[in-house]
Order: sequence, then structure tokens, then C-alpha cells
Amino acid sequence: MSTAPHPIPRLRVETSRVDDLKLLIPLIDPRHPLIWMRKGQGIAGVGEALRLEFSGADRMLDACAAWKSVADAATVTDPIGAPGTGLVAFGSFAFADDSAATSVLIVPRLLLGKRDGRFWVTRVTVEGEDAATITVPAPRALGPEFRLSLLPGAMSPDAFRASVEKAVERIDDRDLSKVVLARDLVGHLPGESDLRRPLTDLALGYPDCWTYAVDGFIGSSPETLVRVDHGAVSARVLAGTTSRGTDAEADHDKAVALATSAKDLDEHGYAVTSVVAALAPHSRNLIASDIPFTLKLPNLWHLASDVEGTLSDGSTSLDLIAALHPTAAVAGTPRTEALALIRELEPFDRGRYAGPVGWVGADGDGEWAVALRSAQVDASGDITAYAGCGIVTDSDPEREYLETKMKFRPIVEAFG
Repeated sequence: MSTAPHPIPRLRVETSRVDDLKLLIPLIDPRHPLIWMRKGQGIAGVGEALRLEFSGADRMLDACAAWKSVADAATVTDPIGAPGTGLVAFGSFAFADDSAATSVLIVPRLLLGKRDGRFWVTRVTVEGEDAATITVPAPRALGPEFRLSLLPGAMSPDAFRASVEKAVERIDDRDLSKVVLARDLVGHLPGESDLRRPLTDLALGYPDCWTYAVDGFIGSSPETLVRVDHGAVSARVLAGTTSRGTDAEADHDKAVALATSAKDLDEHGYAVTSVVAALAPHSRNLIASDIPFTLKLPNLWHLASDVEGTLSDGSTSLDLIAALHPTAAVAGTPRTEALALIRELEPFDRGRYAGPVGWVGADGDGEWAVALRSAQVDASGDITAYAGCGIVTDSDPEREYLETKMKFRPIVEAFG
């Protein structure tokens, strides 16, 4: 079901070059940040020119149709023509078809971008408004420091271990091959807290990840769900995790152990297969890594594989997130059985955790990550964060619990 406004407003979009934007985060709203960045580059938004909301099983396809209508009706002036220029919407989608969380596409009134030495500003107005009234804000100092603790939420550590045991039993009974189970942490922000503070910590601490903020949902994800750029499609699949070593030698040993772990290689294989199967109908020449590589992050190692191809059917990035979600990396395999077991064993609605988060342009190109290492901050300041791991036949409940602790670390440290 879509709750997008009707009729679609006619937007006027004007992109212009600027000399330098330096840092993006100091320019955005402290309470309602909009940002998508990696390695200091990306796009940031201020205000809302248009907000589209969706829910239900067809939320991504509904978004695709609504976005095409918005783009067709818009008047766009874009002399740069680079990814992130012109008409752009930030997006975040709920994980589950029956989630109470709203899925959104948000077109900011002001978009600020930097990529490969180019800097730009995009102003968006509804027909009849004056773009000259939209000015680039001056950088604002970050608000006062705050520290808070995130504590177990609906699923306690013991309950999580018990759910892993139950999942392994179901896998041993051949009900399914893999399921991804998550647990939650909760907290509350002090009044008027500046969300740019945790975003800055995430961006600086995890520069190789996608740091994002959309509608109170913030995080820093290492996993690219899909990127579409002028007919080229790519994805980065992550599944299989271990902690970093305490010194160089131990760290190397950890990476080698992960790369040769039968349990982690099986888990990774399921995830790669699900992505390739979803993208194959849309690309004639899809190529995936033969052997996964180890991806080093500040707090852990991942097994990773890259998938690349050329689109053959004109699909947009929104079409592809609809085809891909949920991958085996965040749900399990077979998909239907894994989702049923998640509903049975997890005592909460995941909200936007593990759903697609990113941006889409007027032509349908865009960049989308799997919303990991994330937290949702609601209007009252309540915070809910999630972390999960893939359960297969060899999974050990304590090891999986410790893996979730590692995956919570970016968010726990950013807020703590």
C-alpha cells in the first residue's frame, strides 16, 4: 500500500557547481540529518521538498512507480550530470512486508554534493516557489557532547542464545539451510541532542562504509546492496565474520581462519547465490568473485564477494532493490522458510534494519546499501539498534552472541 501524495507535485530542480563544500556533516540539520557518504564524499540534504511514504509487500515497486511519475513531471537543470546531481531522493525501506515502520523517499529542498573533486548544490522547489529563497546554510558547530548506554531490548542475551539453539535444531531437521537472527539494544537520547555527533564518529571511524541518515535512521554499512550507474550494475556481498586480532600476527591468523572456515564459507555461499539469482534476470553478463576475499574493518573481518554486470532490461535501482531484498545475507535460505523462522523467533519488528537504504536519481540510477550497523531514533528520542548473524548447522550460540556484540560496536561507541 502506498501513501504517496496525489497528484504528484511538479518539482523544479536546479543544480549548479560551487567551488568547495569542505565537510558535509556540519551543514546538515542536527535533529533531522539527511546524508549518504563514504570516504568523505557523497551527498547531504537539508529540508524536505517532497516526502513519499510506502508500506506493504509492494512498497519498493510502489516507490519505483511513484518515483518515475515524480521524475517525469519534474523540470531538471543539471549541467554536471554526475551521480548524485539533479533530482535525487534519499530512501529507506522496512525489512519486512508487514512492518509497522514507514518506508520513505525524501527529496530535500537543498542538496549538497561532493565527488571526485567536483562540488555542487541542487535547489528543489515546488512549482511556483522561488529557488532564490533556498540558501546554503553556514556550517554549524556540533552540539554539546552526550553519552548514553544502549541496553538489551525485547531480546535478552540469553533469549538470543536460546533462539540460535532452536534455529540450529530446525536446520538440522532440514527445514532450511541458513537463517539470520538479530537482537536489539535500546536507549534514550538526552533532549535536543545533535545527531551529527554520532554521524561524525561513524564517518571518521568507518570511512570505507556507507554512512547514512534518513528520517531518523542512521548507521554505517559495509555492504552495498546494489549500485546502478549508466547501465552498469554492481553489488558487494558480505557474510561470514570474525573479530580483529590483538596484534598484526594474530590479526593475520584471524583473517586466514575466516577465509578457510567451512562454516563461514557455507554461510557466504548462500548469500552470493541469492544475489546472483536475483540479478541474473536483469543482466546477461553477470560476474561474481570465484573466491571470497577478506574485508578488513576497524572492528572485524568479513568474507566479501563483488558481483558486477551490465543491465540488459532497463531496470532502475529501485527495481533491483525490490528484486534483491531480502538477500540470504540478512534473511537466510530458502528465503520463505527463513523469513517464517525469523517471525517465529524474533520478538520484535526489525523496522528498517537490514532493509535497503540509499538514494535514487531521476534516471533511476542510485546507490543502495543493506542497512546494517544502524539505529532508529524516533521523535521522542528513543533509540533502537539491531545486530544479527547468520545461523547454519555448525553455529555455536555463544559465538553468535559475541558476533552480535562486535557488530553493535560502531553504534554503541558512536552514541556512548
